[in-house]
Amino acid sequence: MNNDTTALKAESKNLNFFYADGKQALKSVTMPLYENKITALIGPSGCGKSTFLRCFNRMHDLYPGNKYQGEIVMHPDNTNILGDSVDPIEVRMRISMVFQKPNPFPKSIFENVAYGLRVRGESNKRALDDKVEEALKGAAIWNEVKDRLHELAFNLSGGQQQRLCIARALATEPEIMLFDEPTSALDPIATANIEELMCELKNKLTILVVTHNMQQAARVSDYTAYMYLGELMEYDDTNTIFTRPSRKETED
Repeated sequence: MNNDTTALKAESKNLNFFYADGKQALKSVTMPLYENKITALIGPSGCGKSTFLRCFNRMHDLYPGNKYQGEIVMHPDNTNILGDSVDPIEVRMRISMVFQKPNPFPKSIFENVAYGLRVRGESNKRALDDKVEEALKGAAIWNEVKDRLHELAFNLSGGQQQRLCIARALATEPEIMLFDEPTSALDPIATANIEELMCELKNKLTILVVTHNMQQAARVSDYTAYMYLGELMEYDDTNTIFTRPSRKETED
């Protein structure tokens, strides 16, 4: 179904996920993620989109009793990131996440972005300065904050806070970025800024985005996956999904 020019960055293979109460939220989901492309996950509320997204950086490990079955394989090193021997913190360095509501830490703008670098052991002031600047530029917010780096992040507007969270996620140079409805709390102008930014970011990394907004999926993504009741119903390039889906459920 895919042209050969696009490299595979990661793929889920027969992925099942069970919450601690035994409820199965994902049923045998097998799906590719192509390098330097944006893949959108769409489907009704409660269909497993966010659950699937959070498997990619082992967010579910933070709650005891949750259980994965199957694999998520990263390429080109063929690492199954759900493997017992794989450290979830390492996974989160390779795969960062941006949430629905902007969630800056109660720290300065600078320290928000430097946080992941410090966790990695970076303490050289020059290196931190350079990497923070680079991440803020990457998130298209440098010009707005360069003179206020030591102000509290909470002083920024909602759209700026979300771009700051993207800068924070970019600072550790991830290979994949996960976006969980990143614009649902933002106004149309801030939404347009984030969408434009995502399209720029895919030159550097691979993006998986959950969205409720069909127009947004059509605007930003290269591939679209339609999920329903924990199953992957259909996956194809976005144009095909929106113009001639192969399944009636998708069309509906």
